[in-house]
Amino acid sequence: MSGQSLLAFLRSGSFTQKPHSEAVSATIGALAKAALEVRKLTTQGALNAGFAASRGSENTDGDIQKDLDVVADGIFLQAIREVPVALYGSEENTGAILIDPAKPLALAIDPLDGSSNIETNVSIGTIFSILPVTGDPKSDPERSFLQPGTTQLAAGFFIYGPQLALVLSVGTGTRIFIHSSKFGDFIEAYDSVAIPNNASEFAINVSNYRHWEEPIRLYVDDCFAGSEGPREKDFNMRWIASLVADCYRILIRGGVFLYPADKRKGYGSGRIRLVYEANPIAFLVEQADGAATDSVNRILDIQPTSLHQRIPLVFGSKSKVERIARYHVDPEMISERSPLFGNRGLFRV
Repeated sequence: MSGQSLLAFLRSGSFTQKPHSEAVSATIGALAKAALEVRKLTTQGALNAGFAASRGSENTDGDIQKDLDVVADGIFLQAIREVPVALYGSEENTGAILIDPAKPLALAIDPLDGSSNIETNVSIGTIFSILPVTGDPKSDPERSFLQPGTTQLAAGFFIYGPQLALVLSVGTGTRIFIHSSKFGDFIEAYDSVAIPNNASEFAINVSNYRHWEEPIRLYVDDCFAGSEGPREKDFNMRWIASLVADCYRILIRGGVFLYPADKRKGYGSGRIRLVYEANPIAFLVEQADGAATDSVNRILDIQPTSLHQRIPLVFGSKSKVERIARYHVDPEMISERSPLFGNRGLFRV
C-alpha cells in the first residue's frame, strides 16, 4: 500500500509511454470530481425526491431509466467538457455525443451501473473506458467506440458503497483508491492488485438456471456438488446483482463472475454492454492477473459492432475462467466428471 493520492499518481508519469498521457490524466481527474457529486446524490437515497423513481422510459439497452441515471449522466457529460475529450458515449444516450472534434480522446461510460439497487441500499457505481479517437469524429462519431478493448488507454469504475472507491488501470497494473474526506482526495489503498487464483467463490444468478446452456449448468452443478463432486472442493455462491460490487469483491478475494447468454428473450447475445461495461471490467481484471471472456473468447479481442452491443461476460481468477471455457469447447471435460454428475445435474432428475 503506497498511500499516494490520485492527484500525485496522475502527475507521477506512471504512464508517460502511452499516447495522450496528459489528456488521460486530466480526464480521470475530471471523472473523479464528478463522482464526488454523484456520491452526494446516492448517499441521500430516498431523501432525493424522485431520484430513485423510474422515469417510465427506457434507455438505449431497454432498461427502465431512473431519474438518478439521467442526473448522473448529465454530471459526467458536463465534467468532461472541460478536458481533452472529443466524444462521449453513454448508456443513457442513443448515439455518441460530439464535444470537440479537435480533442484526442473518446469516453465510453455507464454513468450509474446497478441503479435498480438504489432503493435497497446496495452498492452501485460508474464504469468508464478511455479510448483514442479514430477516424473523423464529425462524420462518424461512433467509429471511435468500435475498437477492441485492447486499444483502451485507461479504464476504471467508481463504487458508491461503504467507501467511495476508484478502481483504475492505465495499463500498468490495477490500483484501488479510497476517497478520504480528511485529505480531500482519493488515496491509494492497493497499488498492485492481483486476483487470488485459488478462491472458492462464484457469482451467478441461479434463478436463471433453467434458461442456461448446458456448459454453464454443468459448471454450476459441479460447484454445488462440492467436495463430493468432480471438483472435490466446497464452493460458496455470491450474487450481489451489482457488476461493480461483484467485480470489487473478486479483485480483492478472487473467484469468478458469470453472466452468460441464455434462452430468455433478449438474452441470447448476453446482457452486459461490451463497450462501456465488459471492456473496462476486462481491462481491469487482466491487469490484475485475471481473465475475462464471453464464456469462450477473450473479451478484449472482440471487435464491437455497435456502441450498445451486448455480450456474455465471465471474469475473475484465470484458472476458473479458463475452466469455464473448456466446458464449452472441450468434450473431454464431460468425461472428467463422475457418471453421477455427467448424467444428472444437481437440479435435474
